[in-house]
Amino acid sequence: MTEYFKREDLDDFNNGKLGDYSKELWDKFLEYYGSVFEEGKLSTREKNLIALAVAHAVKCPYCIDAYTNASLESGYTKEQMMEAVHVASAITGGAVLAHGVQMKNIADELEF
Repeated sequence: MTEYFKREDLDDFNNGKLGDYSKELWDKFLEYYGSVFEEGKLSTREKNLIALAVAHAVKCPYCIDAYTNASLESGYTKEQMMEAVHVASAITGGAVLAHGVQMKNIADELEF
């Protein structure tokens, strides 16, 4: 069985292969993406760690790969990176549980 997610696909993404079918939109995305990661009120270093946590929350293996590398290159330790992953886990787990309020409200209304 072949892998669905291939590391070389990340290279294709980085090399702009998605621009083959819509260069104008791809270029606009890259401009936006690049400006998001520029130094601002948050450093690029901080943004890399945030991106690593978000990558786990949205379950993107390409982003996990990219921002694991970026975080390590930014000087984060494996322990700091794992702590960020745990933050993402706590937030996503909490969001799932928070939606349990909706289930509880419906169940309470329908209770016989």
